[in-house]
Amino acid sequence: MATIDTVWRARDTKPGDIDAALRASLSQIHRENAGYVPARVLNLICVVDKEYSGEIANRLRKVGRYHPSRTIVCSVDPKRTTLDAVATISAPSEVGQGQIGLLRETVVVECGTRHLKHLDRIVDPLVVTDLLTCVWAPHGHSDGVDSLLDLSQIVLLDSVDEPDPADAIRRGLQLSEKVYVVDLAWLRSTPWRERIAATFDPDQLRPELRTISSVTIRHHPDSAAAALLLIGWLASRLDWQTTPLMAHRGLVLEGSAHARRQDIKIRLEPDPKLMVRGLAGLTLETASGRSFSLDRGPGGLRARYHNKRGAEREWTILGASRGESGILGEGIRQALLRDGTYTPALKAAATLLF
Repeated sequence: MATIDTVWRARDTKPGDIDAALRASLSQIHRENAGYVPARVLNLICVVDKEYSGEIANRLRKVGRYHPSRTIVCSVDPKRTTLDAVATISAPSEVGQGQIGLLRETVVVECGTRHLKHLDRIVDPLVVTDLLTCVWAPHGHSDGVDSLLDLSQIVLLDSVDEPDPADAIRRGLQLSEKVYVVDLAWLRSTPWRERIAATFDPDQLRPELRTISSVTIRHHPDSAAAALLLIGWLASRLDWQTTPLMAHRGLVLEGSAHARRQDIKIRLEPDPKLMVRGLAGLTLETASGRSFSLDRGPGGLRARYHNKRGAEREWTILGASRGESGILGEGIRQALLRDGTYTPALKAAATLLF
């Protein structure tokens, strides 16, 4: 749909002036056409490095219908000492009689590193009150995120962004004590978790969940946190008692969990051939001799199954990748929902590390 933009700019400005300009622009647009009304669902605060702000803007443009109502981008330039701002209101180019055209607002505030510890003072006048507010800092800036926690109800993060998976899990635990956490690394594993659950959904296979004896997860070399969260999910749902994994042959992590009937061997191994972040494959084995594997493949996940009688099956579970923009859009959607399985999985993943 074609859109028209109303743009306001200012140099060396103040948050109050930005807020006043937004209010005046919204009022003017509504007076010109009463069918234009501001979307009022979610505030999204993005704290980004200025040099990568264009990349983040491109990702946000592609989230489609999950676009937040008001987006506040804090573009961080280490050398900056004052605030510059650009406020844009996007509207459909045509709104017919009796129709509604939703207005979406984007505010870009150029700030400096010195502003991060007091970012709440800058952002507070700019968020729409009585709406949920989500904070996303894809380039780190944890001090900026921490300063915004009193204004926010949700933090959007990506655990695989942290070089050390232990730091990622710790940060997730720290934030989950204060706000609702939406983890993009967790959302990337959704198709994998759905297929595991569907595999054991038939009544005759449900008891096999209690006989799982081995879990191997293959992952992108930088996505060990995603693999840990998947093991944490299994452990939290199946009441496994977990202990810290040990490094073996470099980046491979091995260990075991304890269930009521038997121990479960755990192995997390990086796959250097995987070019995208997330999981490459997994294999589940049961004490009864069943084996179920999932691996990335053309057009979807490639599934393999065999049992102790020698029966084998192999098939493709169709489904195109959502891509990083799709994952981000799902993250914004999840900010309005509540997933009761993530925090238990996160806590179980922590026991695999410390």
